[in-house]
Amino acid sequence: MPIPGELLMLIGATGISYGMGLKHIFGVDVVGNISAGLVPPVAPNTQLFSKLVGSAFTIAVVGFAIAISLGKIFALRHGYRVDSNQELVALGLSNLIGGIFQCFPVSCSMSRSLVQESTGGNSQVAGAISSLFILLIIVKLGELFRDLPKAVLAAIIIVNLKGMLRQLSDVCSFWKANQADLLIWLVTFAATILLNLDLGLMVSVVFSLLLVVVRTQMPHYSILGQVPDTDIYRDVAEYSEAKEVPGVKVFRSSATVYFANADFYSDALKQRCGVDVDFLISQKKKLLKKREQLKLKQLQKEKKLQKQAASSKGASVSINVNTSLEDMRSNNVEDCKVMQVSPGDKMEDATANGQEDSKAPDGSTLKALGLPQPDFHSLILDLGALSFVDTVCLKSLKNIFHDFRDIEVEVYMAACHSPVVSQLEAGHFFDASITKKHLFASVHDAVTFALQHPRPVPDSPVSVTRL
Repeated sequence: MPIPGELLMLIGATGISYGMGLKHIFGVDVVGNISAGLVPPVAPNTQLFSKLVGSAFTIAVVGFAIAISLGKIFALRHGYRVDSNQELVALGLSNLIGGIFQCFPVSCSMSRSLVQESTGGNSQVAGAISSLFILLIIVKLGELFRDLPKAVLAAIIIVNLKGMLRQLSDVCSFWKANQADLLIWLVTFAATILLNLDLGLMVSVVFSLLLVVVRTQMPHYSILGQVPDTDIYRDVAEYSEAKEVPGVKVFRSSATVYFANADFYSDALKQRCGVDVDFLISQKKKLLKKREQLKLKQLQKEKKLQKQAASSKGASVSINVNTSLEDMRSNNVEDCKVMQVSPGDKMEDATANGQEDSKAPDGSTLKALGLPQPDFHSLILDLGALSFVDTVCLKSLKNIFHDFRDIEVEVYMAACHSPVVSQLEAGHFFDASITKKHLFASVHDAVTFALQHPRPVPDSPVSVTRL
């Protein structure tokens, strides 16, 4: 049975202070008068609700945070689990009943909890006995402790807080294990000391949320390779046995893609693929624009030559003196028709031919334009890490499809979860150019299909598993 050293110290210190008159002779600061008895229940004043709602919400958040923090500390120390919902209901009921008796807001007392835990109280019985003892002090015994020096209370609290103070040694372990957790610990510690408990906890919560957003903006991006003779794909930078499939790039992100990191995802994809996609697209557009301008100049030049030929032919016919007047009129009419119809027909034919040339697949390819071609024909996006998609993610994926198709690379998606597929459908992601034929159940199925069909997706079914 543990010895209640703290209780014995309280009784002994109170007796010594009363017997030696420490307050009157030496001016020692003591507890003083403690009001006895319970306050009768009174209904709360509803007119004060609007004034107190802000402060009440802050106190509720701080009280709940302290209760859960202490509960988890003791749970880890003694090997049990804390139910956060149950704790919230208990605090709510306690404050609801205590408010009728004009009590202070109910929460966990760090000092009393640590004192009770250090003396061996680990069950609800210890809490019930402690509550009854406090009730006796409030009702009758409180006046007996009026000569208790406050320094004794401070000493008891500090001694029982030594376990909390030892957590300063966690800085070294956090530095080695997780520097992000260390940063949260330091910000919480500094904010709580400098700003106060409620503002410090609020700052720490906001900082933790911001740090989560920042960490999702910097996930691990990797190019996957196939482990020989298996359908397993791993990061080629971390697994020496994993080899890239020739002609196919498999890209994966360790975090979900959403508005905060969608741009980083696209940039990392283009960088890891080893192809300057934006440069190729811009150069391709410039060359195609120059080609169209050259064709337009050539057509204008041909039109000008045709007009000059038609005008010279009309002049030679008009000065022919051996023809009759009717022949001259008929010749003039025919020449006018030639001038009006023939050049236009030729212009239309040339324009049609130019359009056909521009639509021809060989005329606008990277090879025909003299641009370097990517060393892969298919790109597979491993989306197994996606837990949800938003509108920014949908736009980013569509841009990836369009950009890589401009450089003659077909894009596929693999390992999407069912909720993600439903969100893609609800967001009208699939259309005439991006269909469910670009969606596969696994990376291996997508790689198999890409190797069988290195160019645009056919309409005929294939023997791989699609979603």
